[in-house]
Amino acid sequence: MNIEISGLFGLIWLIVIIWAIIRVAGSRATPLAKALWIVALLLLPLLGFIAWLLFGPKN
Repeated sequence: MNIEISGLFGLIWLIVIIWAIIRVAGSRATPLAKALWIVALLLLPLLGFIAWLLFGPKN
């Protein structure tokens, strides 16, 4: 299966992932938890973002 994200949708998705990373970095979670969430967001953008919304650090 080949999924290609491009154009406006790709730009919007990039902004969403960057926003999530900034929220994780500014949270009160431990440094290890922050690092793991950021790695998950970078390596698995869709699954990482959904997991972060459901289980991520809350402010």
